[in-house]
Amino acid sequence: MALTRREIAKDVVQQGAEAAFATAGHVTAIFFDAARRITTELGAFGTEIFEIAEASRKANDDDTHHTPRSTGTATHPGDG
Repeated sequence: MALTRREIAKDVVQQGAEAAFATAGHVTAIFFDAARRITTELGAFGTEIFEIAEASRKANDDDTHHTPRSTGTATHPGDG
């Protein structure tokens, strides 16, 4: 039994639509994966910034605790 022109046209439209939807699905997956990767990288960058800020704060605290402060009192007999 031979296919009619209408059946052939229907098959062409169906296969074309399936190919278009498959391609759209693949492209969408690429975009979502890229968005996920960008989010991951931005999160890692944010973590690094927090770690740098924390290290800076600790270094500042350590420097503050080790720097002698002037108390206004004599440190040697006869000073004052």
